[in-house]
Amino acid sequence: MSISQSHSRQKRRHQRVRRKVVGSPERPRLAVYRSNKHMFAQLIDDSQGVTLVAASTLEADFAGSSTGNCEAAIKVGKVIAERAVAHGVTQVVFDRGGFQYHGRVAALADAAREAGLEF
Repeated sequence: MSISQSHSRQKRRHQRVRRKVVGSPERPRLAVYRSNKHMFAQLIDDSQGVTLVAASTLEADFAGSSTGNCEAAIKVGKVIAERAVAHGVTQVVFDRGGFQYHGRVAALADAAREAGLEF
């Protein structure tokens, strides 16, 4: 399978998930993106089309450490949850972004739950 094929399959899976998952001001969407080297998470209010809070392994806090493993995903989950709670958001809708709920994606979700987000 070529890279373009796997990317298009991931896009199709994400569109399937997005048909069911919609963020609102009360329950924004926790969108997760996983690349080979980094993890990204953001809280999105789909009614206004704005990102409320974001966190990723590209931030200065992660400099010098490994960014493509489960420990980094756990750190991103904790950071996004802390920022969300500071922003006044405790309930979210989880958007796995077409990625399998396993490994780094599941680690990020579990860390966010432990840090105070409900989904």
